[in-house]
Amino acid sequence: MQPVKKAVLPAAGLGTRFLPVTKSIPKEMLPLVDKPAIQFVVEEAVLAGLTDILVITGRGKRAIEDHFDRNPELEQTLLRSGKTDALAELAAIESLADVHSIRQHEALGLGHAVAVAEPHVGREPFVVMLGDDIMVDDATLLKRMLEVHAETGGSVLALMEVPLAEISAYGSLTAEPVSADVVRARGIVEKPAPEDAPSNLAVIGRYVFTPGIFDALRETAPGVGGEIQITDAIGILLEREPVFGVVFSAGRYDVGKKIDFLRANIELALARDDIRPELEQLLVDLVRDRGLA
Repeated sequence: MQPVKKAVLPAAGLGTRFLPVTKSIPKEMLPLVDKPAIQFVVEEAVLAGLTDILVITGRGKRAIEDHFDRNPELEQTLLRSGKTDALAELAAIESLADVHSIRQHEALGLGHAVAVAEPHVGREPFVVMLGDDIMVDDATLLKRMLEVHAETGGSVLALMEVPLAEISAYGSLTAEPVSADVVRARGIVEKPAPEDAPSNLAVIGRYVFTPGIFDALRETAPGVGGEIQITDAIGILLEREPVFGVVFSAGRYDVGKKIDFLRANIELALARDDIRPELEQLLVDLVRDRGLA
């Protein structure tokens, strides 16, 4: 079985939930403390052993490509200023992995974005990682998904139990248990009403796909707005070959939501020795001054 070495990061979305800032700045470049969100995703991929990263971009996303490329002028400025720590940090970003990009010319859904990756991926298994889902878990979930793929040869989805009231924001799985943290998919529904959901197992933004997903995508009919849904393609795929899920419960921030984006910034800052003392004091002062204590 071929080892999985390639990851696809769809990043062509317009980020309308974060307007007006995303009018000119890609949402994937919004900072979590001092690091853009997409860098967390690339670092997770590298920790899991993935060295070939394809970013699916769109109009106005040049900043993503520039972030993982060299900036000789900035490097020279830092060198002359003696800012060797910052220089080393830039070098580490540039050497993280082989980061490529290709443009999705029309915003026709996640399924279409994944299909755009086929010429780069070829007939190999690969990973899809969504930038709205930031995993702060040392790539534990992704490594486990790759293990399940290696053991079974099937595609693997990341799954999380959510309250039924929230399931309409996700794909929902019909599944049967395989082991403590692994299930086999028997059906999938995109954003069902709570009363129609087959379970409270929500599909989260990490996928390990066999190349069979490309065949399924070619047969997937466009839905609302002409978009091709990855959920529909998974439904076709699981009728032909096994699809599994790894259930997890910790380490995820949905930074596509403003409140979770703010929470991620606070918690990630509290985990840093250089920021934590001042931030803790700031939070204490805010609680006191607002009479919340």
